[in-house]
Amino acid sequence: MIRFFKSRFAGILCLSAGLLTCAPALTQAADQKVYQFSIQTAVPNASLYFKLLEQFSKQVDLMSGGRLKVEVLAAGAVVGPFEILDAVSNDVVKAGYVWPNYFSGKNSAFVLFSNAPASTGLDQTSMVAWYYKGGGEQLYKELLEDVMHYNVKAFLMQPMGPDPLGWFKKPIKDVEEFKRFKYRSPPGIPGETYQAMGIAAVGVPGGDIVPSAQRGVIDAAEWIGPADDRNLGLQKIWKYYYLQGLHQQTDIGQIFINGDFWKSLPDDLKEIIRVAAKANIADTLDANVYDNSVALHEFMDKEGVKVLDTPPDYYTRFIEEERKVTAKYAAANPFFKKVLDSQSDFAKMVFPYRSRILTLYDSMVKTANEQRQ
Repeated sequence: MIRFFKSRFAGILCLSAGLLTCAPALTQAADQKVYQFSIQTAVPNASLYFKLLEQFSKQVDLMSGGRLKVEVLAAGAVVGPFEILDAVSNDVVKAGYVWPNYFSGKNSAFVLFSNAPASTGLDQTSMVAWYYKGGGEQLYKELLEDVMHYNVKAFLMQPMGPDPLGWFKKPIKDVEEFKRFKYRSPPGIPGETYQAMGIAAVGVPGGDIVPSAQRGVIDAAEWIGPADDRNLGLQKIWKYYYLQGLHQQTDIGQIFINGDFWKSLPDDLKEIIRVAAKANIADTLDANVYDNSVALHEFMDKEGVKVLDTPPDYYTRFIEEERKVTAKYAAANPFFKKVLDSQSDFAKMVFPYRSRILTLYDSMVKTANEQRQ
């Protein structure tokens, strides 16, 4: 009897050893499947943020051991910027990169997931914190899936603001002089706020800014920031530049991935995309400081650009009119109000800490610069 049990136990060990030997081979075979997708962007390939997306592509390739291949497509390669969300949801392209405010015509709440109104008090860093720590991610999922019925998975990628007020053919001393210009503005709440201020705001995609300026359709414009403005060539057209703008003090680009494709990915590849998306936030913040600073020096030292301070009355007028615009949308769209209230409450919560930290930084830099001189 003892020999019988020993024999059976030995057999079980042999069978288990055989299965364990086979298991790695089966897992390895399954893991070798290569998943490929393209990201249709809303930016030209000269853009700093296009290059950051290419960096994201390389990172997921390396982290996945070549099992996840991503091609980054320049604006308009397959569909136009305003068609990206629908194209991804309908599987015309597997993924897209764009700013959600481009879809505010579909639902006004979209704008809030890229551009929190200046009147909320959120800056770029606190906006990202609201998304990941303050319930923003859950609200976005609700908007995309439950309210709008899109078949997509979304990731915040590139916090690129605050966007400058922009480029002008002549300097302006106040809002009244600003009104004399035909000004390229983002669509949605920013454009409506400028129009409420009496400014002739024109919404055109980034790739159309230079041709529109050359045809006289616009004589002032904002885009993204010094580095991307340089790559677009705006310093060749206008020579007066105002860095402080409120229309997109938060300006966050995002990736949308087709929902069915996302569900088809193994869990480890999903996690790689999540991690790479968050890493891209850090890469973008680094690039914002370095690349924009380098570009600004080039404007001043080599291009003859005058970098000026935005007129003080701009801030009060903009926030005053923006409050009216957002109140209108909140009254018409309960989900817009839900998101706006969430952002405002979060901004109030972080204000005591955040405001003092920013004041410290301003005082430190001012003192350090005075001592250098």
